[in-house]
Amino acid sequence: MRNLVIFIYKNYFFFLFLLLEFFAVYLVSKNNYYHRAGFVNSSNSLVSSIYSSYDNARVYLSLKETNLLLAKENAALRSKMMSSYMDFTVKTLKVNDTAFKQQYEFEEAKVVNNSTNRRNNYLTLNRGKNQGIETDMGVISSTGIVGVVEHVSDNFCTVMSVLHKDHVVNAKIKKDGNYGALSWDGVDYQRATITGLPTHTKLAKGDTVVTSALTVSYPENILIGTVESFGIKSGETSFTVKVKLSTEFKKLEYVYIVRYAYKAERKKLEEANKTDKNN
Repeated sequence: MRNLVIFIYKNYFFFLFLLLEFFAVYLVSKNNYYHRAGFVNSSNSLVSSIYSSYDNARVYLSLKETNLLLAKENAALRSKMMSSYMDFTVKTLKVNDTAFKQQYEFEEAKVVNNSTNRRNNYLTLNRGKNQGIETDMGVISSTGIVGVVEHVSDNFCTVMSVLHKDHVVNAKIKKDGNYGALSWDGVDYQRATITGLPTHTKLAKGDTVVTSALTVSYPENILIGTVESFGIKSGETSFTVKVKLSTEFKKLEYVYIVRYAYKAERKKLEEANKTDKNN
């Protein structure tokens, strides 16, 4: 308080000048219509500018909540898409009984940790056992595949990213259905490689690459990326395709965890088939 008094005392000429200046402006605006109108207009303009800045700041600060609401809405809409349902249509000569059962559900989640600059990259999401999340569930974004849930705690899970040496997904060329194995070579976080694609595949730069029905963790026809280049390496009998990934891994904020209703049934049947073959 003492320092404030000393400051005012040392600068009282300046404060006196401001006081007289405001008083002079008040007298001019009060006794002159033209100046009074100009003062009012200037005041209104200043107040409008302040309100506008306040509103812009309020809208910006609410973007986080808005994005979360949009993510939840998108998850609900994805769960209602026809591609998320399995067709159990029964057709005979006399009966045409159609029943659709949902096979995929989508749970929105926020990315709380993410890496892209390692050989084996992971994400951490704010969903876990308490939210019904299990291992091997696929994770996608609004622009493409992201990875597969690997470890789960009560309220969090870690996801093996597409940018991981052990992540392999069955990818197909959308226009003709031929497929191969897509994996990351650890070089560029924006690109991956498909191997084992048949040589009779009619490829062109820019062709769309999506997930195939052979992939358990992801729904079919989820976008992976586009063909950037392709060729046949010496001594090989299949195409090697460089794919530009559609997912912006460095910008991931909200993702969708995929629940596949028939995953356990399908895996059990396929494992039983493998056992029979081994015997």
